[in-house]
Amino acid sequence: MAIQLTSTAFPQGKPIPAVYTCTGRNISPPLAWSDSPAGTQSFALIVDDLDAPGGTWTHWVIYNIPATEAGLKEGTQSLERLGNGSRNGKNSWGKLGYGGPCPPSGTHRYFFKLYALDRLLGLSSGASAAQLVKAMQGHILATAELMGTYRK
Repeated sequence: MAIQLTSTAFPQGKPIPAVYTCTGRNISPPLAWSDSPAGTQSFALIVDDLDAPGGTWTHWVIYNIPATEAGLKEGTQSLERLGNGSRNGKNSWGKLGYGGPCPPSGTHRYFFKLYALDRLLGLSSGASAAQLVKAMQGHILATAELMGTYRK
């Protein structure tokens, strides 16, 4: 069985509500996952806009989410380290935590990619998406993806 990633805020391929964007409250949407594989020790999440004019724009990097968690709540804090041990990385604005969709023009696609990992990562808070991807190499047990769109 493959890991499943969903949100009560928007279904796969549909628009992300404005509350989760730069024109709204700019808070992270609620996310839930299920069917994680045996041996999962942690989760990581990267949210990217692949339609950004200058190339991929990263909106959120979060990792070392405990294997006991089954999701991220709406408005997850942008602290270096959350109470459950999760660590926020830096987005393309150079800030910790979530930065919502904010396309300059047109409709963009936002990919929420979840990784089930066989260990906790030795990364400090503030890692970039590239640093996270490198640290995950050889430790990914399963992945899931949820895509939402937004047009400003």
